[in-house]
Amino acid sequence: MRVRTYAEGAVPGHLAAAAEALREREWPGGGPHDPALRPVVMLLLSADDEVVAALDVLFKDVAHAGRVYRAAGLSAVVTDPAHRGSGNGRRLVAAAREWIAAQSVDLGVFTCDRPLRGFYASAGWEELEGTVLVGGTPEDPFPSDGPGFDKVTMAGFFTARARRDADAFRGCRVGLYPGGVDRLW
Repeated sequence: MRVRTYAEGAVPGHLAAAAEALREREWPGGGPHDPALRPVVMLLLSADDEVVAALDVLFKDVAHAGRVYRAAGLSAVVTDPAHRGSGNGRRLVAAAREWIAAQSVDLGVFTCDRPLRGFYASAGWEELEGTVLVGGTPEDPFPSDGPGFDKVTMAGFFTARARRDADAFRGCRVGLYPGGVDRLW
C-alpha cells in the first residue's frame, strides 16, 4: 500500500474516477470542492493501483480569538467497503495528519460523526470536547451542532503558536466559514 497526493484537478483519470465512485457511494452528489479552499486529494493505493481509501484536504485561514491561523481540514474520508476493517482508512488518515503538519499550517481541524471520534483519535487527531465548527458563511451559517447533527470536532496543533493557543479552541464556537460549496469540513 502506498499514499499518493495530488491537487484536486491533477489526479490521473482512472484514479479520479475510482475515488469519485467511492465518494459517490457514501455522499451522492458531493461534487468537486471550492477551488478557493485549495483542495488536495490523498489516495491509499494497493500494489495494483486500486483505490483502497481516499480523502480530501482543504485549506483556509481561520480568524479565531483575535488571531488568524492557517488551517487545513479533512473532507470526504472514505474506504472501499471491501478493504474496511484492516486499518487502511486509519493508515490514510494518519498519513494525512503527517502531511498536513508538514504544510506550514498552524492547525488541522474538522468535524466527524461522534461514533468515528475513536477512529480519528487512533490516527493521531485530538477531540476538542464541546467545540463547534461553524461552516457556511457568516450570512448563512452552518454549525456542526445544528439540528440532526451528532458531530465532534477533531484537531491537531502543528506550530508552536497553535500549541500555545490550543485552549482557545476548546469548548467554543470556531467560525470556519468555508463558503457555500463546502459548507463544513
